[in-house]
Amino acid sequence: MSEEICAKLLTVPEFLINDCFFTDDSVMSLALCEALLESKPDFSDLREQAVAKMRAFGDAYPDAGYGRTFSCWLYFGDPQPYNSYGNGSAMRVSGVVYAANTMEQVKQLSLMVTDVTHNHPEGIKGAEATAVAAFMAKQGADMQAIRDYIDANYYPMDFTLDGIRDSYMFNETCQNTVPQALMAFFESTSYEDAIRNAISIGGDSDTLAAITGAVAECYYGIPQKLREQGISYLDERLLGVLRIFEEKYPPKVAEL
Repeated sequence: MSEEICAKLLTVPEFLINDCFFTDDSVMSLALCEALLESKPDFSDLREQAVAKMRAFGDAYPDAGYGRTFSCWLYFGDPQPYNSYGNGSAMRVSGVVYAANTMEQVKQLSLMVTDVTHNHPEGIKGAEATAVAAFMAKQGADMQAIRDYIDANYYPMDFTLDGIRDSYMFNETCQNTVPQALMAFFESTSYEDAIRNAISIGGDSDTLAAITGAVAECYYGIPQKLREQGISYLDERLLGVLRIFEEKYPPKVAEL
């Protein structure tokens, strides 16, 4: 191994540290997991469950870092969709990937948990693109097939992370978060590498990583040690939801 490679390896920062904590991405993802668990078998009441669970979890975790408009939806008045195309729709959608059995169903479930808030076409598209990419990965599609499908049906995958890294800025829209998060997966070689790719471009890092991670988990699986460290940041309530959800919908765990 060359001195240059050794030096690079020695400067790679730790992936997770003791000071890590969960954010709104995890809270709302698990809220929707609970909504899926408590919905009717045909998911006909999923929209109602999604609204109720997100507002309940919002009450329980008021300081998780929600956006201003979503906070108003969580805490005030009659919760109605507000024509949003924010990336919050994509960050929380991963649970539907496990509940769905077909491509058609994953798209339908994605819509049902999304348009209760993000009913703008771009908000719906961002969530669906994330769910579809992850579902294809879960079904065993290769990376190129997933990329080709996203390119043909959702976003042009005609850029590289190196090409945008110097100019990419914080952005809360689906159209300027989801393609970048998916490219972080497409340029990856492992689950950890995918998350590092997502964080490397800056911006709305927790949401980028949540979107990238949803697809990367289905494709690579999460290494067991990394998974154990990650879930250690959850409190008892959030971990309880995750445990019950994974009993019904087992996660993919990497061999290494």
